[in-house]
Amino acid sequence: MRRAPAFRPLGAIGERVGGLQIAVRMLRGEGVDVSHLVRGGSRVGIYFAETGASQRASTVIYDRAHSAISEIAPGSVCWDDVMGGATWFHWTGITPALGAGAAACVREAIDAARRAGARVSVDLNYRRKLWTEAAAQAVMRPLVEGADLIIANEEDLQAVLGMAVGGGDVKGGALESGAYERAARDTAAQLSVKRVAITLRESLSASDNGWSALLFDAEAGVCHRSQRYSVRVVDRIGAGDSFAAGLIYGLLQQWKGDMALAFAVGASALKHTIPGDFNRVSVTEVQQLVAGDGSGRVQR
Repeated sequence: MRRAPAFRPLGAIGERVGGLQIAVRMLRGEGVDVSHLVRGGSRVGIYFAETGASQRASTVIYDRAHSAISEIAPGSVCWDDVMGGATWFHWTGITPALGAGAAACVREAIDAARRAGARVSVDLNYRRKLWTEAAAQAVMRPLVEGADLIIANEEDLQAVLGMAVGGGDVKGGALESGAYERAARDTAAQLSVKRVAITLRESLSASDNGWSALLFDAEAGVCHRSQRYSVRVVDRIGAGDSFAAGLIYGLLQQWKGDMALAFAVGASALKHTIPGDFNRVSVTEVQQLVAGDGSGRVQR
């Protein structure tokens, strides 16, 4: 049986420049606090994405064996220090899919966030190439219980939480919104979740998608539905993350649910048009789109 690797704080000076350090520099460049990062494991995990077009689907190959996050052990991070002063903690279902140690660390992080009084959200992010539905449900349901916000699509709800979503044909580009609202209500009731957001992607082809979402507020008993955008896809990678970021931003601004949802969908619609992982748009640009300026005309 292999011993868990020792994780140590990531130094800012004198580190060998490699994949990890390049990533750290990119985070610093975006103004992200990296003072709590730790280094460990054998390598940085990567994946290969082939961008599809028209009727040819995009495909992803994961190369994450022996990656730092997959080899992390419980107790490697002092989560109470990390969460000090935090108001929101967001995690993704990809992390616990990488192994028991990573799943245990997610549990530690959630508990520390609760102790710090921070709200907790999760993007279910089911990846069938990383684990089975049975394994995902066994691990994820206890982790998401009591969350302030769950973000998902129809596959996530069924695969990760075992929540049936009837109606519609996602592959054929047809969605039945009532079925998704029922699934959101059931999820909130069964797992004591305050809000459930479901992204609604109509995959007309790899190049053309319909994009919208709904947000169910369990405390108010209200389900908000967003505007639908017709999107010509430049790069889908990061679209879900930009939706989550936009929704969390809106809720932290204490906007009403419908406003926060509109901002999230608008931000993500714009991300579909930008190559790479980062959403290079401003709050003002998103607000202009939400207000109806979606012509795409050149700004002179």
